[in-house]
Order: sequence, then C-alpha cells, then structure tokens
Amino acid sequence: MLDSVKGWLRQVTELALVLVALGVVLQVLFPRALVFVNADIASNLIGLINQFSGAGLVGLIAVGIFIYLLRRA
Repeated sequence: MLDSVKGWLRQVTELALVLVALGVVLQVLFPRALVFVNADIASNLIGLINQFSGAGLVGLIAVGIFIYLLRRA
C-alpha cells in the first residue's frame, strides 16, 4: 500500500515538474500563449529562487534538502 502511494506521488511530482518546465518554455517562446493560466510562471520561479538565495545559509540548506528529496523520490 505504501509503495503504491509513493509511486503515485512520484508520478505526480514528475508531472508537475514537466508542466512547470513546459510553462517556462512556452512563456519564453510565446509570451501570450499562457493567457488561460493567468500567472507569470517565469517570474514566480525567479521569485522563488530569489527567496532561497536571499536567505543565505538557511536558503542554501533548504535548496539542498529540496533537491535531495526530488532525487530520492
């Protein structure tokens, strides 16, 4: 049971990462293509990166934990 839940969460995470990457590429190539989303994906991603980098050592540790969890899943 736990393995099936972990597998399902892994698939959902992979799908979310693909959708974010696709959104960034589409926004860069076709700025008006994402009018149905009503969000600036690239700016939100840059803001998230700035929050991590602005936190200094704690931000670096948080990014490291985040990457570790993504690779482990």
